[in-house]
Amino acid sequence: MKPLLSATNLHKTYRMGSQDLHVLRGVDFQIARGEWIAIVGASGSGKSTLLHILGALDRPTDGEVMYDGRQIFALSRLQQDAYRNKHVGFVFQQYHLLPELNVLENVTISAMIGEGFFGWQKKKKAAREQAMKIIESLGMKDRIKHRPGKLSGGERQRVAIARALVNNPDVLLADEPTGNLDADTGKQILDVFRELHNTGQAIVMVTHDDRVAKQADRQVRLESGKLKA
Repeated sequence: MKPLLSATNLHKTYRMGSQDLHVLRGVDFQIARGEWIAIVGASGSGKSTLLHILGALDRPTDGEVMYDGRQIFALSRLQQDAYRNKHVGFVFQQYHLLPELNVLENVTISAMIGEGFFGWQKKKKAAREQAMKIIESLGMKDRIKHRPGKLSGGERQRVAIARALVNNPDVLLADEPTGNLDADTGKQILDVFRELHNTGQAIVMVTHDDRVAKQADRQVRLESGKLKA
């Protein structure tokens, strides 16, 4: 079966003063539709760098990323923007919610990106209905008008997950999604991921916690710049 998202021979090097820092050294990666993969490894091993490259938030020094048969970094900038916005959803450890917007607005904003004024006017009602549906499914119906400052850490992460899902992405890229949460709240977020996975959502989750990683279908470990099964 053709993978949904794959990477071949990925290298990433950063220039640090007069030294080169080799973060990725020939990474090969594949995820199928509906699969949940956990990428584990020590802090600073390059897990987030790999996730950012898979989501086209960063470019590799060498190698390629294929999505549904297309080479992502051979696409135009606009096509890469569309890939990030329509086909992948991002969940970060730090939430990255806009403090001046309420829950519904924070979720809906992902659907607004890339739409002109008239395009958004046509899409606005359906997008809000989709956002409401996802917010309610994540148990946040009573918090729709709340701003992030009035929410707990677990609630903020649920909003971030809803924002990532509003455009019906094929794959969810999650970077330490429980890293800022206590054990009980982290378990609740993992329960959300499990429910999403049961509906067929593909998930690539980065974590340094082996207990969190065990929730996934498959685990791979990043060591010395390479992935090991």
